[in-house]
Amino acid sequence: MDSCLFIHGFTGGEYEISPLSQYMEQHDYRSRTFTLKGHGGGRRELRQSDRFGWLQSAEEELNKLLEEKEPVHLIGFSTGALIASHLCVQYRAGVKSLTLLSAPVFPLNPLEIVRTLGKPAMLKNYISKFGSTPPKATREFQRLVRESFDIYPQITAPTLIVQGTRDHLVKTKSAGFLEQTIPSGQKQVLMVEQSGHMVCHCDKQDRVMQEVLHFIRQAGAS
Repeated sequence: MDSCLFIHGFTGGEYEISPLSQYMEQHDYRSRTFTLKGHGGGRRELRQSDRFGWLQSAEEELNKLLEEKEPVHLIGFSTGALIASHLCVQYRAGVKSLTLLSAPVFPLNPLEIVRTLGKPAMLKNYISKFGSTPPKATREFQRLVRESFDIYPQITAPTLIVQGTRDHLVKTKSAGFLEQTIPSGQKQVLMVEQSGHMVCHCDKQDRVMQEVLHFIRQAGAS
């Protein structure tokens, strides 16, 4: 049985990708989700963590799956997509495919932030999130973003790039950049109309999940 390793985003958690992980389980894939080091606790835990710890915790989970000698498909959301990219290159022989959901190649889309903050519920969420994110952790995220530019040209695994057209945290040109930069011979781009950053929870989540499943099936058969 093929396995899927899901990696959540910065300051996020497993809930960000849980609809997709459950969907893949329902279609006969073993899904593994976990919490990145420094996440899942409070501000202190996040402040004491760094990008190396995030990568290490994901690497440990990947190694557990690779020990079972079954193909592994990496699926990363947001910052998790950056981490998945690094692991895809480092463990080239064991990774069957790479799915990048809302990858923050070029973070922050000011126009979409303004539109999104017009919604009271989202504004409250932003104030809460920004207030609880230590500056050190934000700097670690920014360093990971920069370092990932050296990784993208090394990705050779089949790659699916998923990007919402109304993403308030990632510029939509990120998807085009990845498509042009990743040298894999098998690449697909899915632009999700009217979707924000959380593509696994958007109105078109059914289509997103179906496309991911179809892509992974194709990659597994190649």
